[in-house]
Amino acid sequence: MTNSIADIHLAEVLLVTGSNTTEAHPVISLEMKKAVRQRGAKLILIDPREIELADFATLHLRPRSGTDVALLNSMAHVIIGRGWAKEEFIAARTENFDALREAVKESTPQWGEDVTGVPAEMIEEAAQVYSQAGSAAIFWAMGITQSSHGVDNVQALANLALLTGNFGKPGSGVNPLRGQNNVQGACDMGGLPNVL
Repeated sequence: MTNSIADIHLAEVLLVTGSNTTEAHPVISLEMKKAVRQRGAKLILIDPREIELADFATLHLRPRSGTDVALLNSMAHVIIGRGWAKEEFIAARTENFDALREAVKESTPQWGEDVTGVPAEMIEEAAQVYSQAGSAAIFWAMGITQSSHGVDNVQALANLALLTGNFGKPGSGVNPLRGQNNVQGACDMGGLPNVL
């Protein structure tokens, strides 16, 4: 994780996908709920299920199973197309931006809706809310990684964070969550030396 649990409250926007955080990570979920209720953070939930965290979501996008990359690439398309990408950050800290721009060129919100079932307007709103935040943190778990396109899912999430400059500052970053909290804690504390 690039954020500590204690730093969750610093994020203006939390994007959670592929994670039933309340059941698998109750402490992290509690911090997310506190950030929303007490600090006014916005929560973008991407999950086809109606999970408990949906009650706290500013936006709940419910894509068809297996369409995560299409949804995330549509968000990237909007961010680039509307000029919301952080060009200075991208130039200084990334490479191959032109390849990403080309890769998502056809991933319009309408295309995203056709593939994912998420309305184009919601894709656009999610892209705006995420990209316009001063700090935004992404959290995902096995719903993202345990699929035949898990690597592509994670790369698409990392691309969103990099496009918007949400790395290397408080309340921003990418946070892979383990299957449940005990494994997460063991890894975070170095109790599983064979796992980073």
